[in-house]
Amino acid sequence: MRTHEKYVAAALVALTAFASGCVDQSAATPAEPQLAISWFGTMTVAPATASVASGRTVQLTATAKDRRGRILSGASIVWSSADAAIATVSATGLVTGVKAGAVAIAATRSGVRGVSQVTVTGTTTPPVDTTPPPPPPPVGTSGRWVSGYYVGYQRGLYPESAIDFSLLTHIFVGAIEPTANGGLETHFFIDNVNGPAMARTISTRAHAAGRKAILMLGGDGYRTALLSATSSANMPTFVNNLLATLTSLGYDGLDIDWEPIEVADQPIVLDLMRRLRTARPGIILTIPVAWAPPASAWYAQVATLADQINIMSYGMADNWGGWDSWHQAALFGETSTRPTSVSKSVKMYQAVGVPSNKIGIGMGFYGSCWRGTNTMGVPLVAGVGVVAGDNTMSYTNIMSSYYSAAAYRWDATAKAGYLSFAAQTGPAGCTMISYEDPQAIAEKGAYVKSAGLGGTIIWTINQGYLPNAAVGSRDPLLKAAYNSIVP
Repeated sequence: MRTHEKYVAAALVALTAFASGCVDQSAATPAEPQLAISWFGTMTVAPATASVASGRTVQLTATAKDRRGRILSGASIVWSSADAAIATVSATGLVTGVKAGAVAIAATRSGVRGVSQVTVTGTTTPPVDTTPPPPPPPVGTSGRWVSGYYVGYQRGLYPESAIDFSLLTHIFVGAIEPTANGGLETHFFIDNVNGPAMARTISTRAHAAGRKAILMLGGDGYRTALLSATSSANMPTFVNNLLATLTSLGYDGLDIDWEPIEVADQPIVLDLMRRLRTARPGIILTIPVAWAPPASAWYAQVATLADQINIMSYGMADNWGGWDSWHQAALFGETSTRPTSVSKSVKMYQAVGVPSNKIGIGMGFYGSCWRGTNTMGVPLVAGVGVVAGDNTMSYTNIMSSYYSAAAYRWDATAKAGYLSFAAQTGPAGCTMISYEDPQAIAEKGAYVKSAGLGGTIIWTINQGYLPNAAVGSRDPLLKAAYNSIVP
């Protein structure tokens, strides 16, 4: 869902326009930049060596580069295990240990391979929580939400049986995937039996706790399939299939995760939402939106149909040409050379007519690993930038493999914390890590209240779970979000 580098060109245009106060609401979204590549160059897999216990998972990341050393975003990479009896690997590079041994895990594109040597150790059993769960607190009367994404490909990080629903108001389970003819895939990145079973367990547990369960539709990379599924010929079938799936799996609504929403797509998205709302008036409809949109009154139209319009305000900094080093989700403190902040994104949507109480801000339970700088707010040169993020740099991994009190810094202007290292540190070789911590999340929660906003989305609650922490301390980020926003 959440890889936004390919929207940077459009984002920067929108940011510049907003900053100057000269916004043309009729302007179309800038075309996505295209990179002509004659042949493929290199493939690297990080970490190069990894250890995982039997029955547990570890995330690998592949980086494809062309012959000039430029990173190829969106490259089609095939993952494989040299011995599936020792470890398996998913289509996204998530390795699952099967039995003790060593195995090579390869990422391949156009005949070029990168390999990580993975050692699987014996089965490890996480601490058993025998404490009866307390009754869930009431959601409250504020109407504010904490909506957490849970995705099947990260199931190993946070079993559905362990989800703490007392710290959520809504859970978004991902993903159901559109097919070209208006059908749906419901394997949830697992399989066609265990995926739906997982989804039903989550909706049942959510309802038992008095919470709402939402199905995530689509995500990053599904725009073409969504366009086909919502064609005039397929739209009625698609709507019927969506509603039937909600009923079958026991869900309360849909998160319309259409990325990116091009100008030409906007009438189609509205039509889909109107049809769903008409067919099932009580349905909960939510939609995630970019942190730097082309300013348009269309978003105010969406607000008449959506219960939540959630800004994906994370991953908002990298070496994007003329930028300073900056936090991936600063709350405040933007300048011309670090032009992003959560509060600035909120103002963009308010300026085009979206009611404040329909707006949610995003919180990422993962970090950005920088290499080549260890200080925020300094000019960037070639070769310096973010080298790892979502999946690889989960909060769980940050706390287990990178965090030290000596490395921690707090930026009082941005209201954000980060880690600073004198040399490359940890499996990804970071010199700086921008991430959400409980203090930063509490600041965002206070901002939600003071600005009269609706709440927050979290990508993903799987990545914030600390399985080996003491009972009651395994979801520190989720606890900070709930306690600072909902009451």
